[in-house]
Amino acid sequence: MDRPVPHRPPVPHRPLIPQPGQTSAAHPRPAGPGPGNPGELPPVHHTLLCVALPHFTVSAPHGQLTGEGLEGVYQSGRRLLSHCRLRVGGREPVAVHGALAGADEARFIAVVRTSADPGPDPGLRVERSRHAGGTERITFRSSLGRPVRVPVDIALGTDLTHLGAVAAGRPGPALRAAVHDAGIRWSAPDGTYATVTADPPPDDALASAGLLRWEFALQPGEARTIELRVRSGRPVRPVGRTSGGPFLPEARAEGDDPRVERLLRTALDDLRALLLRDPAHPGDLHPAAGVPWRCGLAPAEALWTVRMALPLGTRLAAATLRTVARTQLTGGEPGAGRIPGPLRDAGPHLPPACTGVEATLAFPAVLAEARRWGLPDRELAALLPAAERCLDWLRTTAGDGGLLAEPGTAGLRRAETQAHAHRAALLGADLLDACGRPGADAWRDWAAALRGRFREEFWLDDHGGGRPAAAVTPDGRALRHLGAGAAHLLDTGLLGGGQLAEGLLDKGQTEQLARLLGGPALDCGWGLRGLGSKEPGHNPFGHRSGAVRVHETAVAVAGLAAAGHDKEAASLLRGLLDAAEAFAYRLPEMYAGLQRTADSTPVAHPAACRPAAVASAAAVLVLTTLAGIRPDVPGGTVALHPVRGVPLGAVRLSALCVAGEPFAVRISRMGLGMVEEAAPGLHLGV
Repeated sequence: MDRPVPHRPPVPHRPLIPQPGQTSAAHPRPAGPGPGNPGELPPVHHTLLCVALPHFTVSAPHGQLTGEGLEGVYQSGRRLLSHCRLRVGGREPVAVHGALAGADEARFIAVVRTSADPGPDPGLRVERSRHAGGTERITFRSSLGRPVRVPVDIALGTDLTHLGAVAAGRPGPALRAAVHDAGIRWSAPDGTYATVTADPPPDDALASAGLLRWEFALQPGEARTIELRVRSGRPVRPVGRTSGGPFLPEARAEGDDPRVERLLRTALDDLRALLLRDPAHPGDLHPAAGVPWRCGLAPAEALWTVRMALPLGTRLAAATLRTVARTQLTGGEPGAGRIPGPLRDAGPHLPPACTGVEATLAFPAVLAEARRWGLPDRELAALLPAAERCLDWLRTTAGDGGLLAEPGTAGLRRAETQAHAHRAALLGADLLDACGRPGADAWRDWAAALRGRFREEFWLDDHGGGRPAAAVTPDGRALRHLGAGAAHLLDTGLLGGGQLAEGLLDKGQTEQLARLLGGPALDCGWGLRGLGSKEPGHNPFGHRSGAVRVHETAVAVAGLAAAGHDKEAASLLRGLLDAAEAFAYRLPEMYAGLQRTADSTPVAHPAACRPAAVASAAAVLVLTTLAGIRPDVPGGTVALHPVRGVPLGAVRLSALCVAGEPFAVRISRMGLGMVEEAAPGLHLGV
């Protein structure tokens, strides 16, 4: 399976444990007495994940923390609390509801029958509100017609074990508790400790059993609340709730389809919850890859996230670019200019792909597009040297021949990698020109040579109209399988004047690829399959062999719309929105690529991160694609290219950010775009 790519020590906030198909040297695949086969991750699709990194909680829908699977309260990858079991009158309440109330909060409702109930109807309601930061409020409400005494027990416990060990099925032993202040404290052999305090203080505390006890007298219609606070020896404040606002504005969406409002609001909520601070540079925030498996910096996915989120402004992009640039190999190190990253499984037909190469090629493209959205010149100047080093690495690695073979693949050249390299060359040239740096024309010539070779060596003619090869081997053999990764061939990038860069494919090839992406082999009705249903090795649950990856579907929607293939773009967009509704608008990074039918619903992938940064940012991308916003802040213009056919009816997007100022746009039912608010001096372009 996957293996780590050698690199120098990474920046803080590393992934806690890898997602399916990814490993790192510090976090090998779980082994031993885990939940199943070695490397198997416990399912999380049925849990409620509350996130405010570096904190998160994992709860079952019934609300009790029983220590099963990953259940618990976590901080910086360590489980501070594994058990929190409530009993009322010696019995567990009957759970009737459990759902997220936001990215960082879950709410549960349960009922209790007491001896005072006149019939089968429960007269006591228990409401629990659990926050990611470790605070839980438990409220008891009486609907009885006479006073009642309510004895309450809460059994608490923890193992203070790291997430990786919990996921591998190796939680530590339950720690012995001690009475502490108005609650309980546990200490681990390494000196780590956690406390739970209660307000009001318990009437009794049994440390040996980790038990807190109260007895309330409730009058008719009265309510009483217990607040529990879980804390560690090293408390850390969540980032997104305290400083994420300026980085991610309160953008809004409204329109004929009311789901657009919920989708954007949930996406922004999740993105804020996933923000982390670089401890060495406290002013810089970046998105973590996803919860629960990768609560740290994944450079490729972080760059994809901030690129898709550019309609929300450039501050998060600039901070993330700075954070990623600090990991870049420099000087005399082998591979100087490359951004390190682990290998990622690429499915049954290809060897693992290097996410570091993907990040290296994304860096100059993100910087160039951030400039078009209004990145200040001072920040551009500070980041330009890192972008130039990325381009130098590309030149050194690919040479003048154009086609790029990733390190460690024995000369294999992937189609996706060529698309990333081509975009980096063209947008990098645009960047060099804008900054008065030499080499722009040489990069445009390099990109032209790559286009010629790609169209000759990667395009496979057949009776169905042809298709792009997924990869070409060193001996020139083309690998024919087709998957969602082909959508990257349509992702060209934004240049000056609202123009798009030239693509790798010619017009006819682009039209054929659009037909393939819109066909039933790839479009399952909920999004694009990672591998076509007719391809050998197809698995609807395979994270690179048939599952729907939200990021790739969003890239396809934007690329198809930009190329004028609105029918295919609209079909994928509607399928993605329908899937979002089924997932309560918190899109997971992937879900099963099962064929949609009249009575089916999207099926969760049991180990998918949810929330995931790329999935949340993908919601921003597809909604802003409806308006086709193409800014050129240095040129003083912004152009609109709405999707024809108005797939979701009239839409209004407001509180976006272009040129550092609020931006609002409306698309009418006739498909006409109108800018309602923009920065002074910004004019409507063609």
